[in-house]
Amino acid sequence: MDVVTSGTVLGAKPTDSPDQVSAIMGSDFAENSLDDHSMWRDYGLVEFFWTRESPDHPWEGHHFALQVHRLSYAGSSLVNKSIRERYGRFGRHLRFDKLQQLLANRGVRLEDVPDANAPAFTLHWQPASQVSVMALREREWGTVPTARQRPDRRRAQDLVIDDRRTSGMEQGTLRRSGRLGPGPLPSWWAWT
Repeated sequence: MDVVTSGTVLGAKPTDSPDQVSAIMGSDFAENSLDDHSMWRDYGLVEFFWTRESPDHPWEGHHFALQVHRLSYAGSSLVNKSIRERYGRFGRHLRFDKLQQLLANRGVRLEDVPDANAPAFTLHWQPASQVSVMALREREWGTVPTARQRPDRRRAQDLVIDDRRTSGMEQGTLRRSGRLGPGPLPSWWAWT
Protein backbone atom coordinates (compact mmCIF):
# COMPACT_ATOMS: atom_id res chain seq x y z
CA MET A 1 0.00 0.00 0.00
CA ASP A 2 2.84 2.40 0.82
CA VAL A 3 4.33 1.78 -2.64
CA VAL A 4 1.10 2.90 -4.30
CA THR A 5 0.87 6.05 -2.19
CA SER A 6 4.56 7.04 -2.21
CA GLY A 7 5.92 5.70 -5.50
CA THR A 8 8.89 4.22 -3.58
CA VAL A 9 9.85 0.92 -1.94
CA LEU A 10 10.98 1.62 1.63
CA GLY A 11 12.10 5.00 0.30
CA ALA A 12 14.03 3.55 -2.68
CA LYS A 13 13.02 5.53 -5.76
CA PRO A 14 12.86 4.21 -9.32
CA THR A 15 15.57 6.73 -10.24
CA ASP A 16 18.04 5.58 -7.55
CA SER A 17 21.35 3.98 -8.52
CA PRO A 18 22.00 0.26 -7.88
CA ASP A 19 24.13 1.16 -4.84
CA GLN A 20 21.42 3.42 -3.41
CA VAL A 21 18.79 0.70 -3.80
CA SER A 22 21.05 -1.94 -2.22
CA ALA A 23 21.73 0.38 0.72
CA ILE A 24 17.99 0.25 1.43
CA MET A 25 17.03 -3.25 0.23
CA GLY A 26 20.21 -5.09 1.25
CA SER A 27 22.67 -7.27 -0.59
CA ASP A 28 20.45 -10.36 -1.01
CA PHE A 29 19.48 -10.09 -4.68
CA ALA A 30 19.94 -11.78 -8.02
CA GLU A 31 21.51 -9.52 -10.63
CA ASN A 32 20.44 -10.02 -14.23
CA SER A 33 21.45 -8.46 -17.52
CA LEU A 34 20.66 -9.20 -21.14
CA ASP A 35 23.32 -6.84 -22.52
CA ASP A 36 25.66 -3.98 -21.54
CA HIS A 37 22.79 -1.46 -21.58
CA SER A 38 20.25 -2.90 -19.14
CA MET A 39 20.30 -4.59 -15.75
CA TRP A 40 17.82 -5.53 -13.07
CA ARG A 41 18.11 -6.77 -9.52
CA ASP A 42 15.57 -9.19 -8.20
CA TYR A 43 14.95 -8.79 -4.47
CA GLY A 44 12.25 -11.49 -4.46
CA LEU A 45 9.00 -9.57 -4.34
CA VAL A 46 10.57 -6.42 -5.81
CA GLU A 47 12.66 -5.89 -8.94
CA PHE A 48 14.57 -2.68 -9.77
CA PHE A 49 15.66 -1.92 -13.35
CA TRP A 50 18.43 0.29 -14.77
CA THR A 51 19.67 1.33 -18.20
CA ARG A 52 22.78 3.06 -19.48
CA GLU A 53 23.94 4.47 -22.79
CA SER A 54 27.15 2.40 -22.87
CA PRO A 55 29.42 0.49 -20.48
CA ASP A 56 31.32 3.77 -19.99
CA HIS A 57 28.18 5.48 -18.58
CA PRO A 58 26.66 5.06 -15.12
CA TRP A 59 23.46 3.11 -14.55
CA GLU A 60 20.30 5.24 -14.53
CA GLY A 61 17.21 4.13 -12.64
CA HIS A 62 14.47 3.01 -15.01
CA HIS A 63 11.63 1.57 -12.90
CA PHE A 64 10.71 -0.96 -10.25
CA ALA A 65 8.01 -3.62 -10.11
CA LEU A 66 6.38 -5.41 -7.20
CA GLN A 67 5.67 -8.92 -8.41
CA VAL A 68 2.86 -9.47 -5.91
CA HIS A 69 1.61 -12.48 -7.86
CA ARG A 70 4.79 -14.36 -6.81
CA LEU A 71 3.37 -14.65 -3.30
CA SER A 72 0.90 -17.23 -4.64
CA TYR A 73 3.61 -19.84 -5.14
CA ALA A 74 6.41 -18.78 -2.78
CA GLY A 75 4.60 -17.06 0.04
CA SER A 76 6.36 -14.82 2.53
CA SER A 77 9.67 -16.64 2.10
CA LEU A 78 10.44 -14.69 -1.08
CA VAL A 79 9.88 -11.30 0.57
CA ASN A 80 13.09 -9.35 1.10
CA LYS A 81 14.30 -9.16 4.72
CA SER A 82 14.08 -5.34 4.81
CA ILE A 83 10.44 -5.46 3.71
CA ARG A 84 9.58 -8.27 6.16
CA GLU A 85 11.17 -6.32 9.02
CA ARG A 86 9.06 -3.29 8.15
CA TYR A 87 5.72 -4.98 7.38
CA GLY A 88 5.83 -8.48 8.87
CA ARG A 89 4.41 -11.59 7.21
CA PHE A 90 2.66 -11.56 3.86
CA GLY A 91 -0.26 -13.74 2.84
CA ARG A 92 -0.25 -15.69 -0.42
CA HIS A 93 -2.62 -13.25 -2.13
CA LEU A 94 -3.41 -9.56 -2.05
CA ARG A 95 -6.75 -9.04 -3.70
CA PHE A 96 -7.26 -5.88 -5.69
CA ASP A 97 -10.55 -5.07 -3.96
CA LYS A 98 -8.79 -5.25 -0.56
CA LEU A 99 -5.94 -3.00 -1.76
CA GLN A 100 -8.45 -0.56 -3.21
CA GLN A 101 -10.38 -0.42 0.09
CA LEU A 102 -7.22 0.07 2.18
CA LEU A 103 -6.17 2.91 -0.13
CA ALA A 104 -9.65 4.47 0.02
CA ASN A 105 -9.44 4.41 3.84
CA ARG A 106 -6.34 6.62 3.45
CA GLY A 107 -8.10 8.90 0.98
CA VAL A 108 -6.12 7.53 -1.99
CA ARG A 109 -8.04 6.75 -5.15
CA LEU A 110 -7.02 4.54 -8.07
CA GLU A 111 -8.27 5.47 -11.52
CA ASP A 112 -9.41 2.71 -13.87
CA VAL A 113 -7.56 2.79 -17.19
CA PRO A 114 -9.01 1.17 -20.33
CA ASP A 115 -6.71 -1.72 -21.25
CA ALA A 116 -6.49 -4.02 -24.25
CA ASN A 117 -5.88 -6.97 -21.89
CA ALA A 118 -9.32 -6.63 -20.27
CA PRO A 119 -11.18 -8.52 -19.04
CA ALA A 120 -8.37 -10.95 -18.13
CA PHE A 121 -6.38 -8.07 -16.60
CA THR A 122 -7.35 -4.59 -15.48
CA LEU A 123 -5.06 -1.57 -15.22
CA HIS A 124 -5.35 1.13 -12.56
CA TRP A 125 -3.42 4.38 -12.03
CA GLN A 126 -2.56 6.47 -8.99
CA PRO A 127 -1.79 9.93 -10.41
CA ALA A 128 -0.05 11.50 -7.40
CA SER A 129 2.57 8.74 -7.07
CA GLN A 130 2.43 7.80 -10.78
CA VAL A 131 2.13 4.11 -9.91
CA SER A 132 0.17 1.60 -11.99
CA VAL A 133 -1.50 -1.52 -10.62
CA MET A 134 -2.36 -4.44 -12.88
CA ALA A 135 -4.86 -6.94 -11.51
CA LEU A 136 -5.36 -10.47 -12.82
CA ARG A 137 -9.10 -10.99 -13.21
CA GLU A 138 -9.08 -14.53 -14.65
CA ARG A 139 -6.78 -17.52 -14.29
CA GLU A 140 -4.13 -17.27 -16.96
CA TRP A 141 -5.00 -19.21 -20.10
CA GLY A 142 -6.13 -22.33 -18.24
CA THR A 143 -2.81 -24.17 -18.46
CA VAL A 144 -2.61 -27.55 -16.75
CA PRO A 145 0.80 -28.21 -15.14
CA THR A 146 2.79 -31.33 -15.95
CA ALA A 147 4.33 -33.47 -13.21
CA ARG A 148 7.48 -31.31 -13.30
CA GLN A 149 5.69 -27.95 -13.14
CA ARG A 150 4.24 -26.22 -10.13
CA PRO A 151 0.49 -25.83 -10.24
CA ASP A 152 -0.64 -22.32 -11.17
CA ARG A 153 -1.78 -20.89 -7.84
CA ARG A 154 -2.53 -17.42 -9.13
CA ARG A 155 -6.02 -16.27 -8.42
CA ALA A 156 -8.27 -13.64 -9.84
CA GLN A 157 -7.24 -10.24 -8.48
CA ASP A 158 -3.54 -11.10 -7.98
CA LEU A 159 -1.44 -7.97 -8.59
CA VAL A 160 1.61 -6.50 -10.29
CA ILE A 161 2.50 -2.96 -9.15
CA ASP A 162 4.83 -0.73 -11.23
CA ASP A 163 6.13 2.78 -10.85
CA ARG A 164 5.59 5.46 -13.51
CA ARG A 165 8.31 4.13 -15.82
CA THR A 166 6.11 1.16 -16.44
CA SER A 167 5.94 -1.22 -19.38
CA GLY A 168 5.82 0.00 -22.96
CA MET A 169 2.37 -1.54 -23.30
CA GLU A 170 1.11 0.21 -20.17
CA GLN A 171 2.78 3.49 -21.19
CA GLY A 172 0.79 3.48 -24.43
CA THR A 173 -2.44 2.74 -22.58
CA LEU A 174 -1.78 5.47 -20.00
CA ARG A 175 -0.83 8.00 -22.70
CA ARG A 176 -3.93 7.23 -24.79
CA SER A 177 -6.09 7.73 -21.70
CA GLY A 178 -4.41 11.10 -20.99
CA ARG A 179 -2.88 9.93 -17.69
CA LEU A 180 0.76 10.03 -18.85
CA GLY A 181 2.25 12.94 -20.75
CA PRO A 182 4.36 12.83 -23.89
CA GLY A 183 8.07 12.21 -23.88
CA PRO A 184 10.42 9.32 -24.34
CA LEU A 185 10.25 6.60 -21.74
CA PRO A 186 12.23 3.39 -22.10
CA SER A 187 10.10 0.31 -22.71
CA TRP A 188 9.85 -2.73 -20.48
CA TRP A 189 7.39 -5.59 -20.93
CA ALA A 190 5.47 -6.24 -17.73
CA TRP A 191 3.92 -9.52 -16.59
CA THR A 192 0.75 -9.71 -18.65
